[in-house]
Amino acid sequence: MTEAPTATVVDRLLDAAQKLLATKGIRATTVSEVAEAAGVSRAWLYRHFPDKTALIGAAIVRLTDAFWTDARAELDTFDTFGEQVTAGVRIGRGAYDDPGALLMRLRLDEPGEFAVCAGAGVSGFVPDLASFWRPYVEAAAARGEIHAGHDLAEVSEWVARLLISLGTTPSTAIDPDDAGSVRRHVRRYILPALAADPAAT
Repeated sequence: MTEAPTATVVDRLLDAAQKLLATKGIRATTVSEVAEAAGVSRAWLYRHFPDKTALIGAAIVRLTDAFWTDARAELDTFDTFGEQVTAGVRIGRGAYDDPGALLMRLRLDEPGEFAVCAGAGVSGFVPDLASFWRPYVEAAAARGEIHAGHDLAEVSEWVARLLISLGTTPSTAIDPDDAGSVRRHVRRYILPALAADPAAT
């Protein structure tokens, strides 16, 4: 087997790992399968990744970076927080279907394996998502969409929890795949709660 130049081998290995993760998950993916799918020997794979944990961890890091970069690029096109939250529900649900952004599925379906490979368990999901939303929350507060009396760290975590709930929990009142339904919910309940003075409640 002829080995590819080193500069391309890592990308090929990570591409192969990502595809196998999308179809088989962490537990069922083997180093041999990744090497074969990438067209390299196991020995060549081990030159770059000492074990399966390091390989899958690198793939997860790349998935994470790609997902958040793509999500941020899309959310940055909206002018209001309501539009951003509505889009956030759709983006989050799409992460379960898009092989290029399957880290949420891996994190929820195989939290133990994910924790070992990525160095952070499923318990870190809410803080990570809250951190992602914090700049959008701060910008919304600066525009006056969020009352100045709110603790923005708490708002960021609340938004993260809302998005997880709206995106993953079945509902008879809201269709998370219908942008109009999500938008109505955001306008009727989420935005008024954020605009209200918390000291008055």
